[in-house]
Amino acid sequence: MAQSSHPLTHTIEAILYLKAKPLTIAQIAEYAACDKEAAAAGLIDLMGNYAHREGALEIAETESGYSLQLRQPFKPLLDELIPLDIGLGALRTLAAIAMRGPISQTDLVDLRGSGAYGHVHDLVDQGFVRRRRQSDGRSFWLQVTEKFYQRFEIDKLPQINLPEIQNDTVPAIEVGSAVVAETTAEPAIESAPQIVPDAAPSPEIANDYMVSSEVS
Repeated sequence: MAQSSHPLTHTIEAILYLKAKPLTIAQIAEYAACDKEAAAAGLIDLMGNYAHREGALEIAETESGYSLQLRQPFKPLLDELIPLDIGLGALRTLAAIAMRGPISQTDLVDLRGSGAYGHVHDLVDQGFVRRRRQSDGRSFWLQVTEKFYQRFEIDKLPQINLPEIQNDTVPAIEVGSAVVAETTAEPAIESAPQIVPDAAPSPEIANDYMVSSEVS
């Protein structure tokens, strides 16, 4: 990524907006063409700016990284303006793909049953899943798309527990991961911890920033 004349905080904000999914400090640094210490410091400033705004967006920290997303009070607008036409079975299949992706369609059917074929077709049509034929032509690789991260909070997907599977070598593909919990038949949707907008940045960021300050 070429160097920008804009302040680093603005560049990071643009990156989070355009990628539309959680990013780690290392990923942000790579996209912003800066070192991790500078990315961490810029992210601290950006999170502070958003924490004191009275707007609809926030910089949220998740297990997968940092993302630009709607604040909780505005979430009902998402369902009202962009209704989701996905059944619970397909939603569980989507959670499995988000957790395991890239996953072969064959392995997904082993995990979710033959109904997964129909789920995948619907999820691809709605733009939440990307399907790519394997090099040997036997099956497809499945992974979630950026639209998935725009529409879902990973921690609030239907919670399922998937057994370990043996995958063939998978091409390097950038994907996220879903947080899941145990269920055996009809899993219940568990609530995820609420994100507090004014919460302090993680120790990782704070420590990186302190190290950077001491060096300078």
